[in-house]
Amino acid sequence: MKKFLLFSGLALTAVAIQAKTEVTRMDPPMWWTGMESSQLQIAVNGENIRDAVPEIDYEGVSIDSVARLDSPNYQFIYLNISDKAKPGKMQIRFKAGKKTIKAEYELLARQKEGKDYVGFDSSDALYLMMPDRFADGDPSNNELKELNYLVKVDRNDPGARHGGDLKGIMQHLDYLQELGVTAIWLTPVLENDMPGGSYHGYATTDYYRVDPRFGTNEEYKQLIDECHRRGIKVVMDMIFNHCGVAHPWLADTPSHDWLNSPVSKAGLAAFEVLHAGGKVDMPKEFKQTNFRLGTNHDPYVSNYDLDLTVNGWFVTSMPDLNQRNPHLMTYLIQNSIWWVEYADINGIRMDTYPYADMAGMARWNDAVMKEYPNFNIVGESWFANEASIAYMQSGNKLNPMDTRLKTVMDFPFFLLSRDAFNEKTLPWAEGLNRLYDHLSLDMLFADPANVLTFLDNHDTDRFLLEMPQSLDHWKQAQAFLLTSRGIPQIYYGSELLMNGTKQKNDGCIRLDMPGGFPGDNHSEFTREGRTAMQNEAFDFMSKLLNWRKTSKAVAEGSTLHFMPSNLLYVYERKAGDNRVVVILNGVDEELKDVDMSRYAEIMKPGDTFRDVITGKTVTIGDKMTFAKRAVLILEK
Repeated sequence: MKKFLLFSGLALTAVAIQAKTEVTRMDPPMWWTGMESSQLQIAVNGENIRDAVPEIDYEGVSIDSVARLDSPNYQFIYLNISDKAKPGKMQIRFKAGKKTIKAEYELLARQKEGKDYVGFDSSDALYLMMPDRFADGDPSNNELKELNYLVKVDRNDPGARHGGDLKGIMQHLDYLQELGVTAIWLTPVLENDMPGGSYHGYATTDYYRVDPRFGTNEEYKQLIDECHRRGIKVVMDMIFNHCGVAHPWLADTPSHDWLNSPVSKAGLAAFEVLHAGGKVDMPKEFKQTNFRLGTNHDPYVSNYDLDLTVNGWFVTSMPDLNQRNPHLMTYLIQNSIWWVEYADINGIRMDTYPYADMAGMARWNDAVMKEYPNFNIVGESWFANEASIAYMQSGNKLNPMDTRLKTVMDFPFFLLSRDAFNEKTLPWAEGLNRLYDHLSLDMLFADPANVLTFLDNHDTDRFLLEMPQSLDHWKQAQAFLLTSRGIPQIYYGSELLMNGTKQKNDGCIRLDMPGGFPGDNHSEFTREGRTAMQNEAFDFMSKLLNWRKTSKAVAEGSTLHFMPSNLLYVYERKAGDNRVVVILNGVDEELKDVDMSRYAEIMKPGDTFRDVITGKTVTIGDKMTFAKRAVLILEK
């Protein structure tokens, strides 16, 4: 297990007068004056630092309290930073007997007020990408000896690191801009210095450091700045339910209740063998979650089942963090605020949301939104039904605790979407009726506009299990995703018809973007490197995404829809004078002489619209004919 490393930009100089007492790290590495909250927790790490007495002589800054827990190598200083505090470097003196240890801590000036940090919303379309699989812009950082675990890049192994990084993303921002997305969501970029590599990023070993195989903190900030210059927002993926098993907290746990269901040192050693590819018996004390999230709202739930859900480890490589520990929760809250302030991110996607303590996460939401009232946070809550998802959103009347979570993910839509647009699975527009029924349950949500909708993501089978013969069904799915209520999310490569199933392993649905890596024989980032069908798909999605930026009706409008009882699904989005009518033919055959009188509420014979897809004028008749799997997006 590694010792803490100093943050590269940290103005921390520590001189150990007493050999057995030292300061090696302070988190957060720096802070800002003028924050909404006047309290700052500094987590101080260093050999035998716990019992040292800190002193600060800096105008506007005072020590409120010091928390000393079980480990002799941590103390948590709580500061009050008043409006009188000015940016600058302050000295913290730690008295250890007759010895004094000096450390420097910097307060910076804020670049803008908290209300000026703008989050993502229903006017945006998010593009989810996995940095390791998108593009390798700097092969020199693929295998780094500075890390404790030297992991080889092997693109032939779906479960290995492939070398993608932040520079690779930076080099393809023109592609994303042409596609028309307004926000990107990167799977976690923080350090995962783990046996096996953890290319996916969900086993954090340093909450303040970008994984050097992706780049540096400064490069992450540069990427965000360039995205903002192009009108693209950036959502940061975070994980507070668990950390990586190689995090220094496992070797030296600050307190006995820092982790849920801790295992012995022998158990940790066994896990390290397991993650390195060896065989070992599971530690007897290991407790894994039951993955039964319904326990969060089950009125009859047993303590045993709920405890296993929220306190069991996610997997052997991901120890469960205890959000009920106030010092840990404060650490995590400040980490989120630090990244917003440092990197100017536009939102947070919180992984495995219901596995964490609900009260602790509500406290986190409150703290972040207090600092940044126009920000947005989306929580991953993998429930199969609408009621359970709605239960997790702030303002739900059935939840005795307000989660304070602004946005939730529409997993029920994902689960029905493939069948809904596939007549072979659900014949005669039953699929479109399922879409109708799904939206009819929006009365469960406190705020349906803040529901993240998606057809697939990095944890699911691709929407396309294989390359399609035609794009009829695919186009309907994309059209619905980009015109219905909520915040649409697109999984990288979907615009190029990337397909696959995770039946063998997750790597099969986390494929490399062709052309993003040295040695690729063609580049699908270019028209020349794509097939005719891929270009048709890219053009269709690009047209809708770029049009969507201009549509107030789609971004914030109300919804009115009609039952697909005649094989057509028709709905209207409306905001003021801006109206959009979407017509989907739910079957693989032409529909002739459709009586249009039933739609008189939103369109009458003689009304004219512009078809967003073709650019042609469409005049509504008494009776109309619709081609098989027709997609009409009509704007007025």
